[in-house]
Amino acid sequence: MSKIYWSPGLDQLEPYTPGEQPKSETLIKLNTNENPYPASPEALRLLEQHDFADALRRYPDPESCELRRAIADKHNLSAEQVFVGNGSDEVLALSFYSFFRRSEPLLFPDITYSFYPVYCQLFNIKSRTVPLHGDFSIQLEDYAAPAAGVIIPNPNAPTGRYLPLEQIEQLLRSQPERVVVIDEAYIDFGGESAATLIDRYPNLLVIHTLSKSYALAGLRLGFAMGQKHLIEGLLRAKNSFNSYPIDAIAQRVATAAIRDTAWHSDNCGKVIATRERCERALTDLGFEVIPSQANFLLAKPPEPGAEALYLALRERNILVRYFNKPRISEYLRISIGTDEEMEQLIRNCKEILASQS
Repeated sequence: MSKIYWSPGLDQLEPYTPGEQPKSETLIKLNTNENPYPASPEALRLLEQHDFADALRRYPDPESCELRRAIADKHNLSAEQVFVGNGSDEVLALSFYSFFRRSEPLLFPDITYSFYPVYCQLFNIKSRTVPLHGDFSIQLEDYAAPAAGVIIPNPNAPTGRYLPLEQIEQLLRSQPERVVVIDEAYIDFGGESAATLIDRYPNLLVIHTLSKSYALAGLRLGFAMGQKHLIEGLLRAKNSFNSYPIDAIAQRVATAAIRDTAWHSDNCGKVIATRERCERALTDLGFEVIPSQANFLLAKPPEPGAEALYLALRERNILVRYFNKPRISEYLRISIGTDEEMEQLIRNCKEILASQS
């Protein structure tokens, strides 16, 4: 009865389901690809020492000028080539609305970030999923068809596979009159950002988040980079929805974190080293591990299989991600934690598998 007050079609939406955020402090949480280490000490020091009373009573800078300059400086761009939003999910949503509402379908992989089909449904965007090949790789010739645009994560999620820049360029050349979004949430863990291609390709939009490599998932901040005409499109959509999406504290904390390049490089290096050790250890236990350039591993365990191992680990207070979906139901996605957390994961996996043999 209460749904009579809803707008038509609202009850047909299938919302995105985020990874579980348990309340227990005793769990080893390896299910949502969060950074295992604290954020930049410069950003944390700012929170501890700065008096934000005056900033809180006034509206924030609607253009986030200082933050955009910091992002632009890091990526050798101009501030006019940077757009910021309240989390990369908001940036993605505005991108879908601004560029993909056309008569042709939007193209994206069949195994990818599961928010993409949600945005398509929300904004009434036609879409066509393009199957990954048997090894979970993206084949670029599959994306040359007429389309409203293309979006792919690079590295892809949840597979972790990465496309080098020459293949990104091939994709951009195949869709010269449509926007190609490269969602680089995990790029800092081993890949090379397509931001270096922006000045050469007017159809390229690169989207980043501060939730992963910057350890600021709780801050909710993301950004897009592209030529000025694409950023103007995003600003037009943003300013028709919310002129002040980035609060004053978030702007300052994020600016400090982005400018702390030494910390960022060290943090990413630690995650990469742990990922590589964990991949070798899982392989030694009989797992089939997909090569990853992200802060997670997609791994197919031996018997008793993915779901049983997921549940057994859960009983031991270790939480990983299990997707009960076609083609990946035999795999677990394992976020990279600290060395100690990953050692506990490996030890418990070994014990569980041994008990089943």
